[in-house]
Amino acid sequence: MSNRIDISIENHVAEVMLNRPEKLNALDLKTFEALDEAARTLDGDKSVRAVVLHGAGENFCAGIDLSVLQGGIDDLGESLLSAVEGSPANRFQRAAYAWRELPVPVICALQGVTFGGGFQIAMGADLRYAARDTQFSIMESKWGLIPDMAISTTLRHIVPPDLVKELAWTARVFDAKEALQIGVLTSIEEDPLAVARRVARECADKSPDAIRGIKRLVNEAWSRSEEDSLVLEAQLQLRLLGSGNQAEAVRANLENRKPNFTA
Repeated sequence: MSNRIDISIENHVAEVMLNRPEKLNALDLKTFEALDEAARTLDGDKSVRAVVLHGAGENFCAGIDLSVLQGGIDDLGESLLSAVEGSPANRFQRAAYAWRELPVPVICALQGVTFGGGFQIAMGADLRYAARDTQFSIMESKWGLIPDMAISTTLRHIVPPDLVKELAWTARVFDAKEALQIGVLTSIEEDPLAVARRVARECADKSPDAIRGIKRLVNEAWSRSEEDSLVLEAQLQLRLLGSGNQAEAVRANLENRKPNFTA
């Protein structure tokens, strides 16, 4: 993995840090590749129960590095039309969509600028905590482009279509207060990284089977018919009832001790 992304794992919680602070963590081709590789690494590590995603320095991510656009369509065309192995997303969409595909909670801490591709990466996370002075923008139209890093999947159940159009058409910068009002933030925090770490630890202390089941339920059921959603609920619950981790959760609560879950 390149030095664009830094990964650390402790007590079942992984931290993924965008690591180009001198470039406001802007996304060049190596960063796209590193994000995909990071997600694959964590997906293959069954000891990981939660992920904290954040940026090095004072900003989360300024969006696309303009060096990506200077190569022209001949360099980008094939990547845009081809899904990467094991995913419906292309190499650029994976930078955001990979966090939605990851079965464990992904909790994003935001500060400084969260523009363009950075905004879309954040939207791929399950929870988003932001500092009060964080700035946001769906900025792609400024460069003559559309937002294309899985925003059509991550925003569809959060922000009304007319507001998505207005934000994307104007590319205007909006603050954390407005981001919270339109539903793209979980909350505004004085120390979003500390909150993200705390919530990740709380998730890691629960049964990993239940936590993964909740993520799958919410991600899939909200776009299904009511009948299919009820079936999915029942199917997921049947897999948990009587399982080793479910039994351990009951025993630990009855014995007033910390549970010892298996991956």
